[in-house]
Amino acid sequence: MTSLPSTEDERYQDFILQGVSRTFALTIPQLPEALRRVIGNAYLLCRITDTIEDDNALTSEQTRQLSEMFSEVVSGNACAEEFAQALYPLLSDHTIPAEHDLIKNTAAVIRITHSFNSTQRAALERCVRIMAKGMSDYQETESLTGLKDLAAMNQYCYFVAGVVGEMLTELFCDYSEAINRHKPILMKLSVSFGQGLQVTNILKDIWEDRQRGACWLPQDIFEKHGFNLNNLTPETADEKFQAGLAELLGIAKNHLRNALIYTHLIPPNEKGIRRFCLWAIGMAILTLNKINQNRDFSEGVQVKINRRSVKATIIATSLFARYNWALDALFRFTSKNLPDIESISDVALSDQIKSP
Repeated sequence: MTSLPSTEDERYQDFILQGVSRTFALTIPQLPEALRRVIGNAYLLCRITDTIEDDNALTSEQTRQLSEMFSEVVSGNACAEEFAQALYPLLSDHTIPAEHDLIKNTAAVIRITHSFNSTQRAALERCVRIMAKGMSDYQETESLTGLKDLAAMNQYCYFVAGVVGEMLTELFCDYSEAINRHKPILMKLSVSFGQGLQVTNILKDIWEDRQRGACWLPQDIFEKHGFNLNNLTPETADEKFQAGLAELLGIAKNHLRNALIYTHLIPPNEKGIRRFCLWAIGMAILTLNKINQNRDFSEGVQVKINRRSVKATIIATSLFARYNWALDALFRFTSKNLPDIESISDVALSDQIKSP
């Protein structure tokens, strides 16, 4: 049985969040106090899972075994110290120093995990279990040829981000009865929310992913426009490739529109949760705009958003966080130059949703 978390464990969680994610270190304090601790911990669990998948020094078999072991650690069926001792020596320089430290201190994170209520623990355990298995499956088929089709990319996005959206929604609903009243539609929207953020990441990280032998773009979207992803290089300035990129920009925009509807369903008095959602949406829209303006970009730094833009997004979304009509207007204005793409699934989902 895991011992209760100490004051040092709590301090470590706050400290390491700053090291592994500046974005989450910024957004998590916006949440109500009752949610900060569990969502901060949830992020670290996901980050550990991601670290296992991302370190190229691990073989596919090691990745699968360690992912399964970590899932058991989170569920309380395996020892956190033994997991850390197994993974830590295998990590390469590809993994940043803060993640090395996080892996070494897995037990501190897990002691906090095991202090949550049963609903919270179930949400975290389910998320890590699905993410770990799904990411391991995809890593085994990782190549530069891209994913087979859009459905395969959607499935990948679910494992990486959609399941995180479901987990956060479970935590929000456990926290607030007013939010819980909208749970069925929020659970559907949460997957689309996560997909919007992850498609944005895939597009932003095209070249960095290719450097490590991976491509998460869907072949069918680009083949439709006459481009073969096998021919993709940083020197590519092909209009056919850019047409496929434009379609994915439009798909991401549609998902982020669903993310905004998700935010509408959070009660206006829960400004912290709304800000948490809005800042993520706003930064994704900024990134999509940068990509749209530079469709021939050849490295991620060319589409990185600057601090001034981030600050403006934070100020604008914070000012209007309570007002759905203002948020709608802000979304329309900031996304007006992004391609408009309509898909059957987007229409079907929007038909089910009537925001208050």
